[in-house]
Amino acid sequence: MGHFLSFGRFLFFWERRNHFQNRENKPLIPKGDVNNAGGTSAVSYLATHDSSGSQTSSTLSSHEESTRASSRNIFTSRALSSSWSDYILKYLLITSNLLFTVLGLVALVIGLWGLINKESFAQEKISGIGTDPMLLFMFLGLILALLSLMGCIGALRKNMCLLRTFSAFVLVLLVVQVLAVVVLYSLQGQIENYLRSGMLAAMVRYQADLDLRFIIDEIQTGLQCCGADTYRDWGINVYFNCSAPGVQACGVPPSCCIDPLENGTVWNSQCGVGAQQLDEFSAQSVIFLGGCLGSISRCINQHSGVIVTVVIILLGVQILTLFITDRLLQKIRWSRAQHAVYLQSLQ
Repeated sequence: MGHFLSFGRFLFFWERRNHFQNRENKPLIPKGDVNNAGGTSAVSYLATHDSSGSQTSSTLSSHEESTRASSRNIFTSRALSSSWSDYILKYLLITSNLLFTVLGLVALVIGLWGLINKESFAQEKISGIGTDPMLLFMFLGLILALLSLMGCIGALRKNMCLLRTFSAFVLVLLVVQVLAVVVLYSLQGQIENYLRSGMLAAMVRYQADLDLRFIIDEIQTGLQCCGADTYRDWGINVYFNCSAPGVQACGVPPSCCIDPLENGTVWNSQCGVGAQQLDEFSAQSVIFLGGCLGSISRCINQHSGVIVTVVIILLGVQILTLFITDRLLQKIRWSRAQHAVYLQSLQ
């Protein structure tokens, strides 16, 4: 009986041992299930990994595209604002250049008018046109017109070389004009003496120099004056001196006459003959009695405000032109730099 109990206990413990061993060796999932589950989990892992990678790459690409888009938007907005300011500066510069072009053409027309009128006024051909003072007006007018044309082309084409050259020329002209104004203001007490000396010297050479003759005649006709200080100043000329043997002795040029045109059409060269021998009361009905220096002084005093205003406006326009040209150059440099940065962002 004892042996039977012992054998029973042995069988019981042996079964329990096999049971625990089977539980330890038995997989948690059946083999078929393991294969299915493993394949599914692997595919799920790979799919998850691929989807996460694609999501990362798509996120990066979308971020890059958004960055490029934002850079394009920024560049576009800045380009639009820059374009408006460029247009304003450009057309301001063109307007100022048109003003200088008009001034240059006016000086050119004055020079041409002087050459044509002098030839017909003197009724003889001009032999020495190379020394003609009217060429100075033509030269200054031509230079001013070409300079203004350079500024217009540089502004329209955004040519930095032309704009720099234009700015340099305008700066030189501005400095010369300021120096001239300073010199004239500092010598204003001596200007009348210089003018008197110059006019008397021109009156001496009235018949010898056709250019001086034209200038004196235009001054006397335009200002309705005769001589430097009085009509008797013409006695300094050898032909109009009372001791001269010719018919012009004690006379004055026809430009001193109140009515130098006979019958309104023909120039009367004998209208001033013997005028210096007349007293002022008798001469005032034939010639102008006042000197040209007094007429010039009165004209300057009467129009001093206009003259100062015109000078200030001209200098101010030139200074504004320099400022606008400099700003336009800066805008062109900035636009080109921004364009280069934009092109780099697209690469």
